[in-house]
Amino acid sequence: MAGTNSDAQQHTGNVIDNRHGFNVIDCEECGFKHVSPMPTAQELEQVYREEYYTKDKPLFLSQSKEDAIWWERVFADRFDTFEAHLPEGSRRVFDVGAGPGFFLHHGQQRGWVTQGIEPSKQASEHARELGLDVVSDFLSPASVKQFEPFDVVHACNVLEHIPNPIELLECINSLVKDGGLLCISVPNDYNPFQKTVREVDGLEPWWLAPPHHLNYFDVNSLTQLLNNSGFDVFLKESSFPIDMFLLMGDNYVGNDELGRACHKKRMKFEMSLIESGQNDLKRAWYQSMAEIGVGREICIYARKRS
Repeated sequence: MAGTNSDAQQHTGNVIDNRHGFNVIDCEECGFKHVSPMPTAQELEQVYREEYYTKDKPLFLSQSKEDAIWWERVFADRFDTFEAHLPEGSRRVFDVGAGPGFFLHHGQQRGWVTQGIEPSKQASEHARELGLDVVSDFLSPASVKQFEPFDVVHACNVLEHIPNPIELLECINSLVKDGGLLCISVPNDYNPFQKTVREVDGLEPWWLAPPHHLNYFDVNSLTQLLNNSGFDVFLKESSFPIDMFLLMGDNYVGNDELGRACHKKRMKFEMSLIESGQNDLKRAWYQSMAEIGVGREICIYARKRS
């Protein structure tokens, strides 16, 4: 497990929400919001090794395949950024929480040397079926020792799930070569659109999902966390502000069919820009949104300090 944060009960900060029996505190020690108390490492290990892609995300694989063309464009943006900020020949990437392997598979097709780690048995087996080198394990101070440093480490939707993001970033720091890159993507929670919907329509904080989501970041708190972990941020990007549909009256909370329909509109919007040769406009818009804290997810690129 990537840390246990066993002293979470001693962390101090205002309690800002409660969900499923968990308090969410704005933690003064950590500099970001997280649940308290933390689930035990044993409880989380059972969820992520055995249940996550069967019980909790049973449609993830099929929907990812259905959305494959769109996902390829998401991955292409990230690899374009890596290649623009690294010398030629620096093409080794490691994926933390590699899932079913689609990100690494894209990199492999671009000529990158790829490796990853993923605790879910089902997801890591799928990645290996794609011909990828993905280890079935959690990234931890013990497991990280088996890997050589990489030019890029990528972690998409990982930091929100683990009990100790600070320890995980210490492990990641040891995985990145001096001057190498880190790309972190997490949900952008307590963002202005979420707060507006909550105040205007009285919705419960639907984005709170303990014990699966333990930590809640925004652009500023994630940037500060990376700075404190030995990285210098050079690019911030958000994703489509899907919460905007809620503001327009499409209440997809608890309605998976409507949520899926909103997601398809978001994909259509992005693919229209891409196919008309305006991907740079799309990315510039998302970068400007990140500056004001809007967008459903945050993607931050940083360079390891030498």
